[in-house]
Amino acid sequence: MTTAFVPRETTAGETRAAASPETVKLFVKAGVKVVVEAGAGERAAFPDAAYQAAGAAIGSAWDAELVLKVQPPSKAEIARLKAGARLLSFVVPSSNPELVRALAEARVTCFAMDLVPRITRAQSMDALSSQATVAGYKAVVLAAAHSPKLFPLLMTAAGTVPPAKVVVFGAGVAGLIAIGIARRLGCSVEATDVRRAAKEQVESLGGRFIDVPGGADMEGAGGYAKEQSEEFLRRQREEVAKRVAEADVVITTAQIPGRTAPRLVSEEMVRSMRPGAVIVDLAVESGGNCALSVPGEIAVRHGVTIIGVRNLPATVPLHATELYAKNVLALTRLMLEKDGALKPDLSDEVLAGCLLTHAGEITHKATAEALAAAVRT
Repeated sequence: MTTAFVPRETTAGETRAAASPETVKLFVKAGVKVVVEAGAGERAAFPDAAYQAAGAAIGSAWDAELVLKVQPPSKAEIARLKAGARLLSFVVPSSNPELVRALAEARVTCFAMDLVPRITRAQSMDALSSQATVAGYKAVVLAAAHSPKLFPLLMTAAGTVPPAKVVVFGAGVAGLIAIGIARRLGCSVEATDVRRAAKEQVESLGGRFIDVPGGADMEGAGGYAKEQSEEFLRRQREEVAKRVAEADVVITTAQIPGRTAPRLVSEEMVRSMRPGAVIVDLAVESGGNCALSVPGEIAVRHGVTIIGVRNLPATVPLHATELYAKNVLALTRLMLEKDGALKPDLSDEVLAGCLLTHAGEITHKATAEALAAAVRT
């Protein structure tokens, strides 16, 4: 019988877990023994008793065949894994090269949740999208909490309250969720994206698309935005600057996998904004879309509140855990035999796409090439 171990996350500020009582029940039904470390789910409102009721044992099992995590493992945690163990977690290999090497040296078979291919067949395993959903929602909630204005149009005996004006940079999953939530709260919403295909999605949610000339060819593989040229970014800034100056809230979500986030909101644009305006920078951990955002801080600059809260999904841990746990379960099911035995087919396009290390090697081509190039320089 395969044993799956869910440790308590040790990264500062991380409140999520890699399994929920619901997914534990489904793992057990599939013939997998589940061991959950004490307190692993308590910050997500899942007490140990809930996991036990679902069929899990409470304890430590770092020698398990399958280890399920949220955050990248520390080197100390990697040292506790047995050779040949299968690890499922976020890794962010472009930011953690030494960790990738440590996983390979420990002969851990690592499936990186942030490398799951964005194809139709893998939608249920797409943890980046599920967590971006949570981040987009929380971005609007944070903006509302820090704004001195009400969001909806209100007709009152004391007068009319006009709707708040929101500008969203990036119409990926997080951006679209932010647009939808802001519209439901009654905001007037405009959005910009380098992918022209996003226009229809923005408009379907009731937002207005800020069209920037030259954006037709900016969509890359897997639906991600390609890195933009300086010329395009200049035109985008010019086109959007006047909307930003009039905005009550700006939410930035533009990120490029493995690259520093594009700088979209300059200090000059911040200066142009109304006193009391709010910026929520969802790209703060990869460099930030706003020139004045600081990771982990909420600060006021030039009369504008700039929110650089890290790891927004961890601020909504119950639902973030439930969604992530389902992603992990769906990916693991690709590896399980009917009797619960763990036999991953490494030629499967989904598993091959997110396989980071195996049998002592770095198997993800782009990561291996990037690490090799870094060594040469």
